[in-house]
Amino acid sequence: MTVPCPESVRTLHFIETSGLAQACAQRTAAEQSWIAAHGFKAERGRCLALPDPQGGAPRAVWVGTGGEPVDLGLALGLPDRLPAGDYVLAEAADLTVAKTVALGFALGAYRFARYKKLDPAAARFWAPPSVDTVAIGCLARADALARDLINTPAQDMGPVQLAAAVAAVAAQHGADYHEVVGEALQTEGYPAIHAVGRSGAQSPRLVTLSAGTQGPLIAIVGKGVCFDTGGLDLKPASGMALMKKDMGGAAVALALADLVLGARWPVRLLLVIPAVENGVGPDAYRPGDVLATRKGLTVEVTNTDAEGRLVLADALVRAAEAAPDVLIDFATLTGAARVALGPELPAAYGSDPALVAALAAIGAVTADPLWPMPLWAGYEDELGSRVADLQNASASGFAGSITAALFLRRFVPPTLPWLHLDLYGWNPKERPGRPVGAEAQTLRAVFEWLRIRYAGA
Repeated sequence: MTVPCPESVRTLHFIETSGLAQACAQRTAAEQSWIAAHGFKAERGRCLALPDPQGGAPRAVWVGTGGEPVDLGLALGLPDRLPAGDYVLAEAADLTVAKTVALGFALGAYRFARYKKLDPAAARFWAPPSVDTVAIGCLARADALARDLINTPAQDMGPVQLAAAVAAVAAQHGADYHEVVGEALQTEGYPAIHAVGRSGAQSPRLVTLSAGTQGPLIAIVGKGVCFDTGGLDLKPASGMALMKKDMGGAAVALALADLVLGARWPVRLLLVIPAVENGVGPDAYRPGDVLATRKGLTVEVTNTDAEGRLVLADALVRAAEAAPDVLIDFATLTGAARVALGPELPAAYGSDPALVAALAAIGAVTADPLWPMPLWAGYEDELGSRVADLQNASASGFAGSITAALFLRRFVPPTLPWLHLDLYGWNPKERPGRPVGAEAQTLRAVFEWLRIRYAGA
């Protein structure tokens, strides 16, 4: 990447609170007066443009870090906080800092402008040659893909459009694409997906993307409920307001598939997405119905608003049939996970605690956090039914995220390494670099976990 004309570049200086006095001592008297006049204390995220000694436009900007190191949370806000212009690091920085700043600029510049014209980020960062800007660009594009899909309202992001997004990624990478639509779900063995989605304005479908002929198989499943009314167990208006994001698991799964395919690891890939609307109408499935599943287990419906686990059940079985080396599912599955952990911490479950612990550790390093949760066997009886093999929701109201994960585990072979991520997929408060709207939670963490596991396979 060619750096722009030096006369137009500003240098970025990250200033810690403890190093402020020393940094000031190295500036001219005029600059010291400027810093004092603006009351710069190196608070985290505070930016101050220093005047050019020659009287021109500012050539240096200080960014306070407080007492913390430069991390992605700080870097994400720079495109919003900094004055317009081109920026480089002031001096040879630690590679980790340079990569963090480059990724922060790439992710923090995201704008969802499909329906409203928005100005692009006016601050641009020019990374040093040591930074792999191609890899960062791939991460940023995948992140934007997921966020665009989640941010798009259901009028323009139903099962048809979600399937088209998968088809587009398949075409981009030369992967195979297949979908089973409408009544064919019944004949081809996806009865739970059909039952949930048959009342939607668009026909339900099971979408698959597959690629590769050699190497271990990575199977990825994403919940694609494009809008969730709650079904006949209707959500209140407040609960329905953000339900365009209920396909967030599918969006993250597709973005992850895009990254894996672009990385060209020696692996095979299978992406499985059940794409449905959970609607209300004369053909809607009902409380008390007993549904068949692809595995052959029967499920008593005790809550039509617990639809995500039903469509995932068929999808997980389909993915497991391919005998993958690992199976990962993403889903905006339960409000209980948000009650327990809030919107910023996805809940992580797995067939092996060591898998979850490794992923959580990588999440901490990549600033893409998640929290290990237990598959507590003592709650298995919450899924018991008098009329079917199991029921889809516990009547107690306790441990809702855990019981949902236990439900999904019934459809995964016990010997198969499996990870289940119950995420929110949304940022509910405005912050620099993190606007209210979609968040591709766990995308970077899982991609890095897979890279470590398979890049050298």
